[in-house]
Amino acid sequence: MSQAHAPQTPSLIAPDWPDAQREADFNTWLTQVAPLQGLDTASVHIASADASFRRYFRVNSTAGSRIIMDAPPDKEDCRPFAKVADLMAQAGVHAPQVLAWDEARGFMLLTDLGAQTMMQVIQRDNPQANRGLYLQAIDALIAWQLASRPGVLPPYDEALLHRELQLFPDWYLTRHRGVTLDADQQRTLIDAFKCIMEHNLAWPNVYVHRDFMPRNLMVSPDGTGHRLGVLDFQDAVYGPITYDIASLMRDAFLSWEEDFCLDITIRYWEKARKAGLPVGDDFGEFYKGVEWMGLQRHLKVAGIFARLTLRDGKPQYLADTPRFIHYLRATCERYRELKPLLRLIERVEGIELGNGYAFGRV
Repeated sequence: MSQAHAPQTPSLIAPDWPDAQREADFNTWLTQVAPLQGLDTASVHIASADASFRRYFRVNSTAGSRIIMDAPPDKEDCRPFAKVADLMAQAGVHAPQVLAWDEARGFMLLTDLGAQTMMQVIQRDNPQANRGLYLQAIDALIAWQLASRPGVLPPYDEALLHRELQLFPDWYLTRHRGVTLDADQQRTLIDAFKCIMEHNLAWPNVYVHRDFMPRNLMVSPDGTGHRLGVLDFQDAVYGPITYDIASLMRDAFLSWEEDFCLDITIRYWEKARKAGLPVGDDFGEFYKGVEWMGLQRHLKVAGIFARLTLRDGKPQYLADTPRFIHYLRATCERYRELKPLLRLIERVEGIELGNGYAFGRV
């Protein structure tokens, strides 16, 4: 979720409602909540949409700008969002507050964290210029993890990890690439997935945002704040402490050279260890854990992006496929037990090791 992709301008776009009943429900709800929250109903305009069925509008109020979430209840469940928003507030994390919520109709009024994501202000050609932003992200992540308690969020257990990994063969290999796996290839995936899950489940559990990356982090509207806002947390779980730092530094939409990734990851590890989080006393082992967690995440995301294209008609996400393949190959190259998976990926992608050329869709 990203609450906004651009600041307010005179050319604001009003929401489009393909469903007349949904529009009527929205207008009824807005009329009811407007006087209680000081909303200017005529100012409602589109802020953003995301990869789900949720949409976001911005509306002016007497207390400043607000965000409206439009989440059709037959397609989206807002209860996890409301629960995690409350957990983040308790943790001292800068996240949207729920001001009003019509659970039955799927409309929610939220505080507005601003119009610029961390991704929008990052200087891609100057990694060190972004260090301050990444240190703010680390601070937010550590605050979130320090609030962790078992039994509050769904477990990021073996069953969930396996379901996520299965998206890769089901959607990326079979449906997107059109590959029919033979018995040996199926065995390669089974063995690789088992190994990946064992490595990842060996790490202690904390609260996991599950999509902690610059597109979901908001900079302060006036540029003077020292806390990043956190969005898109409704899928949070209780799982391996390696996950969110892997998401941050092995971004689905942005790549850094390894020296910068190491720099930020070391800074996270040092701060986390000092704060008493279970990151271990050996950075080398922790970094290995981050790599294995990133591998699981990128196999999953490749499947999700293929599904968004083929099932949901959102082909723009697959433009980042080469990034995933690079991440996957780089990690598999490091570990002997992952070499069979590496060979499978290279065969599917048509990568010739002798000359480095790649064939097929990338």
